[in-house]
Amino acid sequence: MNVILLEKIGKLGEIGDTANVKSGYARNFLFPKGKAIPATKDNLDHFEKRKAELLASHDAKVAEAQKRAAKVSELSLTIEVNASDEGKLFGSVGTREVAEAINAKSGADIVKAEVLMPHGVIRDLGDFDISLDLGYDVSASISLSVIGLQSSAAVRDDGSVIGELDESDEDSEKSSSEDDANTDSSE
Repeated sequence: MNVILLEKIGKLGEIGDTANVKSGYARNFLFPKGKAIPATKDNLDHFEKRKAELLASHDAKVAEAQKRAAKVSELSLTIEVNASDEGKLFGSVGTREVAEAINAKSGADIVKAEVLMPHGVIRDLGDFDISLDLGYDVSASISLSVIGLQSSAAVRDDGSVIGELDESDEDSEKSSSEDDANTDSSE
């Protein structure tokens, strides 16, 4: 089935190109998302009238993607996570955590689908280079440091927590031992 592309699509072509695609791909993806229209004589004439409008819209989207890339370009992030003494994470750092950290630091409105992690999620402490694909052939890269949280918890070799004392627990232990001393002396 021949279609006219209304926006640039990966390996198919640029705006205004005529591409031959499978009919299911056209009916189920391209047409519903407004990315293409059937290549008929009427649609070709209609497209020529709208071509300037579509190109202006495309240029605006590219400019927006470049603006977002400038916000995050060469950004350096640090994410603190629970980890063992050997540097293995208790869990992992994935695209969602990276996107949330970028948004918190830069306000660039990055979604997790734009974060590229070709080697999968991060499961070790260390420094990593992360790429972002912001669409419209615009990309950016950031530097990510994954560091372990400083905790007062005692941890077994298998990674399970033995016990953790924080300041509120210490205060409650002191007050309960003082209460015990007061009740013993009153008897």
